[in-house]
Amino acid sequence: MIAEFASQREKVKYFRALSPEQKINAFTEMVEEAEHIVFLGGAGVSTESGIPDFRSKDGLYNKKDKRFSKYKPEYLLSYDCLNKHPEVFFDYFRKNLDCREVLPNDAHRKLAEMERCGKLDGVITQNIDGLHQKAGSKKVSEIHGSALRSYCVSCRREYDENFIFENTEEVPHCPDCGKIVRPDVTLYGEFLPQRAYEEAVALIRYADLLIIGGTSLEVGSAASLAHMYHGKYLVIINKGKTKMEGKADLVFHDSIGKVLNTLIYVTQRSGNRD
Repeated sequence: MIAEFASQREKVKYFRALSPEQKINAFTEMVEEAEHIVFLGGAGVSTESGIPDFRSKDGLYNKKDKRFSKYKPEYLLSYDCLNKHPEVFFDYFRKNLDCREVLPNDAHRKLAEMERCGKLDGVITQNIDGLHQKAGSKKVSEIHGSALRSYCVSCRREYDENFIFENTEEVPHCPDCGKIVRPDVTLYGEFLPQRAYEEAVALIRYADLLIIGGTSLEVGSAASLAHMYHGKYLVIINKGKTKMEGKADLVFHDSIGKVLNTLIYVTQRSGNRD
């Protein structure tokens, strides 16, 4: 197993000197050793399923569309836009965030497998596409909500994933009370959903291995959760540079699914993960 280190500096020096093959071996040993593993993921987890991220050169915010050109990208997914220009909000949302037919990729499937094997306590995701659940994950904290759920802003009646996308109204309204039905996602200018955030904090608090994947940690919610982590091992998997790499034990600039699929571990019984 991985040796104990006399200091953080010694630990960092050891991991930085590893070859690519040794890094994979070290990652495998961390997964074997850890009692409480948590995955914190962002948009990069779903790009291999064909869903664009937000801020890269090919991301959603860099798409050119004359209908929305006079608005800042963040405004189009904001609480203000929903209230002041609902017809613009729903037009943009339907055009860009319909993920109903998208399928999970290797990263989603591997994380679901790790949970089934008792090797993963849960997933914390910034994504709103529901792909972790489609892959079979049960413990998923959706800190930005889900595009596959919606609800009435007045009577709070809940609607399924098809209601907004298949509604013929420019702005969808509740059949019961006539008020707007909105997606159950965290928009710019809104607080995170309390229950999901509390679940995420609890997962982070007890984790002894945190795997961060597919996020630059530029968004405050993910960054704040990452900074709460004080467990034994930190692993970052992201094709681009990520904040906190200086604090990570292992950093992989590669496909998340590719790296996770190199892991071979002994199944733990669920009774060992109280």
